[in-house]
Amino acid sequence: MISIYSLKPRFQNLLRPAVLRLAQRGVTANQVTLAAAGLSVLIALVVAWQVHHPWVFLLIPIWMLLRMALNAIDGMLAREYGQQSRLGAYLNELCDLVADSALYLPFALVAAVPPLLVIGVVLMAVLVEYAGVLGLMVGASRRYDGPMGKSDRAFVFGLLGLLVAINVFDSRWIAVALWLVLALLAYTLYHRVRKGLQEAKGLI
Repeated sequence: MISIYSLKPRFQNLLRPAVLRLAQRGVTANQVTLAAAGLSVLIALVVAWQVHHPWVFLLIPIWMLLRMALNAIDGMLAREYGQQSRLGAYLNELCDLVADSALYLPFALVAAVPPLLVIGVVLMAVLVEYAGVLGLMVGASRRYDGPMGKSDRAFVFGLLGLLVAINVFDSRWIAVALWLVLALLAYTLYHRVRKGLQEAKGLI
């Protein structure tokens, strides 16, 4: 299944010089992971606080792009500079869930967007990532299958943030988009479970 995640190797190549400089300065993967999560929560709080000013939603697409870079950087620091650890594995998964949830929730405050729909998307996203991690428990790899994985959600919510900020159409269309995201998340959940079981049986 096609996912933006498949573009990750090219993105990493662009970031490699910056990763080298960070490693030389003693920056660790865990520090980057925690910083990305903390800043995500801070930005989400600012957006929620100033939600009556649509332009504040511009922070979301800008930060989503920067956060994708930070997520790639922490992984490269861990793998390429001997910083992999059990704590890092926990932080990587938990901090991503915290950051994603925080950045999605301000959309529940947008007029004409049902708050329960946004909460449903947040909960389904958590289940999708949990299903990805469960691949390890059945003898498969950590599954990142799409079509609505982490990178795909970052792109979608970044785009939605841009659309809210420039106010080019009725915000009810945001709700329509979120229903589509929810449907794709449900399929992604099924897809990850199926692929994990197939891999564990040696079928893929």
